[in-house]
Amino acid sequence: MLNFKKVAGKGEKRDPFVSIRVREFQFFLGARLFFTLATQMQGVIVGWQVYQFTKDPLSLGMIGLAEAVPFLCIALFAGHVADIIERRKIILIASSAFALASFTLFYFTLNISSALSLYGTIPIYFVIFVTGLARGFLGPSIFAFLSQLVPRELYPNASTWNSTIWQAGAVIGPAIGGLLYGICGITVSYFLCFLLILLSVFLILFIRAKPLAPKEKTESLFTSLSAGIKFVFSSQVILGALSLDLFAVFFGGAVSLLPIFADQVLHTGPQGLGLLRAAPSFGAVTAAIIMAYKPLTINAGRNLFFSVSAFGLCMIVFALSANFYLSIFILALSGAFDNVSVVIRSTVLQLTTPDNMRGRVSSVNSVFIGSSNEIGEFESGVAAKLLGLIPSVIFGGTMTLIVVAVTGKLAPKLRKLNLDSL
Repeated sequence: MLNFKKVAGKGEKRDPFVSIRVREFQFFLGARLFFTLATQMQGVIVGWQVYQFTKDPLSLGMIGLAEAVPFLCIALFAGHVADIIERRKIILIASSAFALASFTLFYFTLNISSALSLYGTIPIYFVIFVTGLARGFLGPSIFAFLSQLVPRELYPNASTWNSTIWQAGAVIGPAIGGLLYGICGITVSYFLCFLLILLSVFLILFIRAKPLAPKEKTESLFTSLSAGIKFVFSSQVILGALSLDLFAVFFGGAVSLLPIFADQVLHTGPQGLGLLRAAPSFGAVTAAIIMAYKPLTINAGRNLFFSVSAFGLCMIVFALSANFYLSIFILALSGAFDNVSVVIRSTVLQLTTPDNMRGRVSSVNSVFIGSSNEIGEFESGVAAKLLGLIPSVIFGGTMTLIVVAVTGKLAPKLRKLNLDSL
């Protein structure tokens, strides 16, 4: 039997693959990969489809809002559910809901001309609304379930590989989605998304159900939800890391505007859009692999602030670029720096959260981080509508730098954070 403590212990040579040797974690990572491939492909397909129909940046931003609103409404309750109901069951149900949503998008494409002419993009937004509900339950359950698959001493390594697999899917998914859309058409593309989500559900079935940690006392729903919120707000390190990521992604992200950059600035089609969408995750995978060999446990706070600052600068340079290959390179750099923040934040949450509160704390994290992506997409659409495409992205990058400066002033413990001390 593998001696995890010896492999990962202090003073011993680090094994970057130690958590992957856990068999059930392998199934978990496989399910994460296929699910991410599907959702990232679907993001490219939906974005290009809506843009082709409307030619409106605000319509692209509405995609994010359609997913964020139900997600925010359900997130805290979903965290409570993840702490009282077996998490594997929640993952299976929520993933199946995603599969149904993908099949519905596929079904719409069989009569796409009549559907769009009658209802516009409303059917698409409705399906995205449903996926927002499902994602609200899925996020806290996945976070909490991961901690039940590997020993505590492997949390940093498992968080790194979990992020790496997600980013790998986010690299390959958009590229495949763009290529399939351009070569095979929208119907085939949506159907492949549906099949990949089904495969993800199938792999989860190979993982045994995990019992929940016993509750010391029965709590009301309000008390349960408020406990997770109080835990997060009582920690300067956790609150600072979440706030930094929230506002950086909210202002600095430009993913929803990539179809317009691809069309109007870089003059490429859906294939080029797929590569642009994949570039940040390619950089993130590269950074994650480096961190698996050289974990950023020492001076983690300093590395966090540096990486978020660099992310903001990358967004400004991307806005000014008119060269397709330079834009891909800058987006890849932005993904690398962003993933440093993701891994550090995830590790902090895994190491500091009691098992019986993981679902609720993860739901608060989801409200901060998960919603910031979608609401950030809406903000990008509104800013582009008001300021213009390129000025809106420059504004977002500048706001990210301001957020870093303010957070550094208000959260000195986060600046000095060493993960080895947690």
